[in-house]
Amino acid sequence: MYADKNIWKLLSLFLVSFSGLVMAQTELDKKADALVSKMTLDEKAGQMTQLTLKSFTNGKSGSELRLNKDKLERYIAEEKIGSVLNCGGQALPPEKWLEITNQVQKYAKKTRLQIPVIYGLDSIHGAGYVSGSVLFPHNIAMAAAGSRELVNKMAEAAALETRAAGIRWNFAPVLGVARHPFWPRHYETFGEDSFIASELGKAYISGLQGEKLPLAEDKVLVCMKHFLGYSYPRSGRDRTPAWIPEIQLREIFVPPFRAAVQAGAVTAMINSSEINGRSVHASPFYLKRLLREDMEFSGFTVSDWADIDNLYTREMVAENQRQAVKIGVNAGIDMSMTPFKIDFKKHLVSLVQAGEVSVERVDEAVRNILKVKFQAGLFDDPFQDNKLAGQIASENAKKLNQRCAEECITLLKNNSDILPLSEGTKILVAGPSANLKSVLNGGWSRTWQGREEHLYPETQKTILEAVKAEFGEENVSFEKGADFQKLLNADKAYAKAEKCDLIVLCAGEKTYTEHSGNIRDYEISLSQRKLAERLSEAGKPIVTVLTQGRPRVVREIEKLSDAVVMAYLPGVKGADAIADVLSGDVNPSGRLPFSYPKYAGGFEWYDYKKSADWSQCKVEFQWPFGAGLSYTDFECSNLKLSRDSDEKEDFNGLKVSIEIENKGRMKGGYIVQVYVSDKVASVTPANKRLKQFKKIYLKPGEKQTVEFDLPPEAFSFINAECKRVIEPGEFVIRAGGLKKKFVLK
Repeated sequence: MYADKNIWKLLSLFLVSFSGLVMAQTELDKKADALVSKMTLDEKAGQMTQLTLKSFTNGKSGSELRLNKDKLERYIAEEKIGSVLNCGGQALPPEKWLEITNQVQKYAKKTRLQIPVIYGLDSIHGAGYVSGSVLFPHNIAMAAAGSRELVNKMAEAAALETRAAGIRWNFAPVLGVARHPFWPRHYETFGEDSFIASELGKAYISGLQGEKLPLAEDKVLVCMKHFLGYSYPRSGRDRTPAWIPEIQLREIFVPPFRAAVQAGAVTAMINSSEINGRSVHASPFYLKRLLREDMEFSGFTVSDWADIDNLYTREMVAENQRQAVKIGVNAGIDMSMTPFKIDFKKHLVSLVQAGEVSVERVDEAVRNILKVKFQAGLFDDPFQDNKLAGQIASENAKKLNQRCAEECITLLKNNSDILPLSEGTKILVAGPSANLKSVLNGGWSRTWQGREEHLYPETQKTILEAVKAEFGEENVSFEKGADFQKLLNADKAYAKAEKCDLIVLCAGEKTYTEHSGNIRDYEISLSQRKLAERLSEAGKPIVTVLTQGRPRVVREIEKLSDAVVMAYLPGVKGADAIADVLSGDVNPSGRLPFSYPKYAGGFEWYDYKKSADWSQCKVEFQWPFGAGLSYTDFECSNLKLSRDSDEKEDFNGLKVSIEIENKGRMKGGYIVQVYVSDKVASVTPANKRLKQFKKIYLKPGEKQTVEFDLPPEAFSFINAECKRVIEPGEFVIRAGGLKKKFVLK
């Protein structure tokens, strides 16, 4: 078994190292318990209720939004609501945010116990709801960049700009492992690999929340989401049922959340839908056994939007709203995102009075919430001044954003080294993504869906504008040719293509998030396929640039393309980065963090089982997980293991090293990935699984030896009893196209 004597040694060291944290946690418990003991049932139920900002406003957004003092008095001062969320429709300037958040806290001060409100916001790829903030690449692009450092620094910038608005709680990171490529929230994740999601999740949490609590003045609390299995709906559509065997659940979907808990995540948002017929909001198995007992999570849980109500309106596990509240709270929900009414609170009070929800369960939930409020520093001072507002969109943050965008761009095809383009190349830019800012940013950008072009900064370029700036206006022509659903003037685009040297086809998706991004046709739209076909008749090379949040099937367009550049959703500096990659000013270094399907059906993942690839059952990708080309040549050699075999009882991990040399003419980034394959196991082993990665940068002629530590867990798996174990046998270690055998006796 995995929990052998070496693991207990490591555990004892862990306990010694964190004895100070345990003591601090004890003091925190005492503070929370003391406050709970003074609270009435009505006050406790208020703490467990969360309302959206529109409950306190005139219903308008942006500059016309006004707070309603009567509603603030009713909900905050009288009903003692414990939490508020959302932006009221669109991004607000920091001064408006400070007015809102400070007013909310002012009314909380009018309550008997003066318990502050915790305010939550979705800063998904930067502080997207704070006007003027930096919009970074989305997580899927950051995963392609392959750098823990960049994710950490991005999170630091997002934290500062969110805190500048008086917000101390961020509904991020999304830690679902994206195993359905067509799920509309695919781009909010770190991809299909559990290890990458775990590592980048930890880096994000460290940057956002800091290394210790209470929060520093430029940090915000994280909310890991959506626990659990939300990212693998059977249909691929948002908030629809998942079917995940417990072995796969624990092997693939649990690790990023476990890593987040260990990294200090103190809140968790719950999956709106169900797994194997069990609504997660109604399941003690997921909320108590897995989250609380197995993962030792001690923070508070919050429902997603109206999900307690959904237990009776959609999931049909409750007959009415009152029963839904009973089921959800008893299952382990601490805070209900109601989000417009206080029916949840009224029902909860009634249920406790009737003995259907215990006082102990309510006290537990409120204690969890209060502890987090102490950790947020809200009891010390709930108000925020404007001293951080001047640091929004700092030069350092802008430079970081540029670097993030550059390093995520992934070159997937480059026949005859057509890229980079020569100076003076005559270019036709075409396609529906060519002259839009929104397609570079995606959802959660100034508005929920991110579609409002006028809300993006004037300084942000579209791809067309960036290509003109890079290659000269005189060398670039434009004809859209098609929008996302309809062929427009493809013949006119063809005529312009005949007069150019090369076509840059900007393809992809319009902006979306959540259920508005549900699709039934997994292929990229017919209008874009027809445009590519018509342009190809001009006989000129085609460079396809994909701006999309998930891998739409592009098999037909790829056949017509000489080069394919995957840009994901690269943020406000994305167009500049794309143009720099086309010109060669930037050497692309991204790697696909997901397996790109070639066909709409039968998609697989990189860690497929052997029976998925035999006889007539062949695994075929458009591009495999980890794909990514460069303008320079990297040579990998001399893969070494610290030993070839070991005794299982004494096994404490393995050291791996490999040499990487830049044999080309350009400086470049290279992501070294180490995979482990278990040859034989009591549960059918995966083809391979990623267990380490590191990004390095090499000048022409430079060589570097990269070293990794593979812990014992890298050789473990979840067995038929749903326990993590290591079994003796032969393993294969792969890196840089090389492999070595290792035997555990």
